[in-house]
Amino acid sequence: MHHDIDQLRRFYYQRALGRVVQRILRDRLTGRWAPGSVSGMTVAGFGFAAPMLRPYLAPARRVTALMPGPQGVMGWPAGQPNRSVLCDETAWPVETGSLDRLVMLHGLETSEHPRELLAEAWRCLGPGGRMMVMVPNRAGLWAASDRTPFGFGRAYTTGQIEAQLRRAGFQPDWHGSAVYIPPSDRRFWLRSAQFWERSGARISRVLIAGVILVELTKQTRAPVGPGVRIHVPSPREILDGVARPRPRGAPVAPAGRVVQSPDRPPETP
Repeated sequence: MHHDIDQLRRFYYQRALGRVVQRILRDRLTGRWAPGSVSGMTVAGFGFAAPMLRPYLAPARRVTALMPGPQGVMGWPAGQPNRSVLCDETAWPVETGSLDRLVMLHGLETSEHPRELLAEAWRCLGPGGRMMVMVPNRAGLWAASDRTPFGFGRAYTTGQIEAQLRRAGFQPDWHGSAVYIPPSDRRFWLRSAQFWERSGARISRVLIAGVILVELTKQTRAPVGPGVRIHVPSPREILDGVARPRPRGAPVAPAGRVVQSPDRPPETP
């Protein structure tokens, strides 16, 4: 079940609780990826990641907000040339290997094709490219409430989301959590949100966060699993060819080994 663009926009830009969540998640993101660190880079977001991307508009070479078709699209950023694009979640209008940084928010948990979505993210990221995924925490209060966008789609534990991302060819480098306040519009929680964020990491056994964040690097080594088969001759085979030349196109003795082509993205179950 995909989110509706109007509901997302109202939550993050018009509702006080949503603006607090936006600030919390953006602070966590910029704490990992400082705006100055993306100077000259190509940055993109998928799902409804636009609220996270604003700090990178000035330093990055290019910033694009990719929004899936079933969700809908809005013009972004306000008052500036549009940088948002409506796209198929499994076929982005992005050149292969062209992204340096990718943020995924409200994209994976509602996707009808999560395996293909992650394969598309893998395709678009360049070697050493980094991705930040933000998903609802299965153990948190936010996943149990349908009054916010985090109450829809699949919720995850840290182990579950990292396992899924590893199968897609990404290496988890860091994970964290955020949004320790309950999904409430009461002023007490909104005003004390920063206090709970600072305290949450120290007392996480008592306070359960609403959002899990995972930072990943694209793996570029040859993946394990079925794929394009390439024959690599063994040393004996090469020497046999010198001693006893074979006609062109003659079958090769089964002495070599078969490896996976490194040009294919990893297969996911």
